[in-house]
Amino acid sequence: MASASERPSTSVEDYVKVVYDLQERGSGQVTISRVAERLAVSNSSVSGMLRKLAEQGLVDHQRYGDVRLTPGGEKLALAVLRRHRLLESYLVEALGYSWDEVHDEAEILEHVVSDRFVDRIAAHLGDPVVDPHGDPIPSREGRVQQRATVLLSQSDPGCVGVIVRVNDSDPELLRYLADHGIGIGMRVELVERKPFGGPIVVRVGPPDECVEQSLGAVAAEAVWVDPADLGVAR
Repeated sequence: MASASERPSTSVEDYVKVVYDLQERGSGQVTISRVAERLAVSNSSVSGMLRKLAEQGLVDHQRYGDVRLTPGGEKLALAVLRRHRLLESYLVEALGYSWDEVHDEAEILEHVVSDRFVDRIAAHLGDPVVDPHGDPIPSREGRVQQRATVLLSQSDPGCVGVIVRVNDSDPELLRYLADHGIGIGMRVELVERKPFGGPIVVRVGPPDECVEQSLGAVAAEAVWVDPADLGVAR
């Protein structure tokens, strides 16, 4: 069981976590520019760090190609994500944080807490499999519960399902969704796509109490739905 002092540097952990997260969400190839955008650093900084990670056997990256984690890099990323997502869960469940407050706190704490502490959190919370945003929590052995989901932005009119995951990197967006009654476990129906790249119209809530509202592209790209939850095909 590793202590915080025995782990790779904070930068190394941040990089492999971001690469894994971009791969996991399946939104296209993981490129230098996408990693740079997520970490708010320059492309040249990312290129330099990727060379170091490749030397450590954590990533595969050919010049002008996409970035992929090696098995060792994926194992490290899953360990970091386990700490991060369990910390988010604990902050919400035990300390009363809201879902838009926990990401930045967990970003700091994930690098300093011990694995023993994280295991105690997991046991205290009943070994949850998802965090407050619906992100899967890797097990101690690095297993991740898979779930069939689709982005709301990629769904067709008539799609009905349950919101099971929301991207957590933008606190303002999370507050916006909460203010509009959109959260994990809510029933959602895609009613219409406005033309010329306009917003989508959704109904949120039980059929007899649903509220119709519009969501722009950024919000629709952040919401993941499980149509199977309601037995309705896309």
